[in-house]
Amino acid sequence: MPRVEDASAAEFEEYFAARRDVVRRAAYLLCGDWYWADDLTQIAFVRLAAGWHKIRDRAALDAFVRTCLVRAYLDETRRVWRRREHSHAELPDLGTTDDSAEATTRRVVFAAALRQLAPRQRAALVCRFYQGLDVAETADVLGCSQGTVKSQTARALARLRTLLDDPLPESGMRPLIALEGTS
Repeated sequence: MPRVEDASAAEFEEYFAARRDVVRRAAYLLCGDWYWADDLTQIAFVRLAAGWHKIRDRAALDAFVRTCLVRAYLDETRRVWRRREHSHAELPDLGTTDDSAEATTRRVVFAAALRQLAPRQRAALVCRFYQGLDVAETADVLGCSQGTVKSQTARALARLRTLLDDPLPESGMRPLIALEGTS
């Protein structure tokens, strides 16, 4: 955290102690998650500490912190991982697992076929169908063009169809979801 000079350090600490809970509650109302609210509150106060020596009108501190808080929230919501991750108070109902011998065999065979793919093809399939990334996000993760992601995905699916000697469903890679329980 940036150092606040001695004379104004006491003022900053006093303001922080007085307003911390109010800012945290406002952050919670923005994001709906107490842990994320703690992070946003910290970001807002770090920004305040960095600009403490520039603020002449101490009556404007609340407005400055509020602006820092909202901008920090908006910055965080633009992050890809924030858009994909959502906190829930209760876990959703999970489907039953198919522990039959046939399902286990299918998972083992599919995992073995997946391991036979070239690393970039395997990575493209995992990003696209297991992690649920779109073509652009997968291209960013793999550090290649979107066309490369499309061609790698198509080649990988064709190779899997050949290896499995069983056509994969056209709607997607549901077998990748079944791999969750395997290593």
